[in-house]
Amino acid sequence: MRESYLDTDARERTDNYAMVCEKWRKIFLAMDMEDLVRRFHLETDEDALYITFFCERYRLDRRTGMVTSTDDPEERLRFNTLMCIYHLFHYSRPGAEINGTFVPFRQVKNASPFDPAFQRTVLKPLAETFSGHPDLLEQACRELDGQPVRQGDVGSVINAFDCIPLTVLFWDGDDEFDAQANILFDADITDFIHEETVVCLASELAARLIRRSGLTLKGILVGQDY
Repeated sequence: MRESYLDTDARERTDNYAMVCEKWRKIFLAMDMEDLVRRFHLETDEDALYITFFCERYRLDRRTGMVTSTDDPEERLRFNTLMCIYHLFHYSRPGAEINGTFVPFRQVKNASPFDPAFQRTVLKPLAETFSGHPDLLEQACRELDGQPVRQGDVGSVINAFDCIPLTVLFWDGDDEFDAQANILFDADITDFIHEETVVCLASELAARLIRRSGLTLKGILVGQDY
């Protein structure tokens, strides 16, 4: 049977993602791992470094540079998960600190050109999936150790990493207005990661909230193909 264009596109995306992951695996191996341990207060042993990402613990092998889940070492990790971890270590500036002020994506340094895509591929799927289900979103936020805030019908501050908090906000729809969602970022988040990685972080948060809710994703989240 002839391979369809859709099958070809999916295979090419997977191949491209695999190439990028391999590139970053090698970049990680060239890093000063003891410096990473000090700067990010990582757990470590002679074989690996450990980091928590959205309440899940990951292992980075010192010899191979491979990232695995400590709960399920055989799990195939999503592209976004791998990029967020590798990019944090690579792009974080020495001495970087949280600002404490949350801003929308368009106000993140150098991110405004990506805002239309961010709205379409992160916020819209998040809002449409949880439309009519604010209780399930609230529960999912609690499962990610979110701290409630008094904004929207549901609002919660959730740590991606210990040094990178995100605020998710949701307003449920009614007869006049569709459901709306937003994700806010620390004003100095680009001191920790590249501006394009901010999209990966937000998409990963949305994906994990949806997965924990038991709902079916409506739309396509950027970077969730791998």
